[in-house]
Amino acid sequence: IDAAIKKGNGKATLKTVSGGNLTAWMKSKDLYITDENENSAKVTIADVNQKNGVIHVVDTVVTPKS
Repeated sequence: IDAAIKKGNGKATLKTVSGGNLTAWMKSKDLYITDENENSAKVTIADVNQKNGVIHVVDTVVTPKS
């Protein structure tokens, strides 16, 4: 994600499984995700390996466009 943010001049758009978009951006050394409803969440724990993939823990809920 870091490389995509640098390439996107500070932001990277990510497609969700359901077809929505999330925007990833950095503030200092912290990574944030903003949903289509303008809700932002800070990534508090990154790269948690699971049996079926990798997850990132965020400090609030992001939701699909309402």
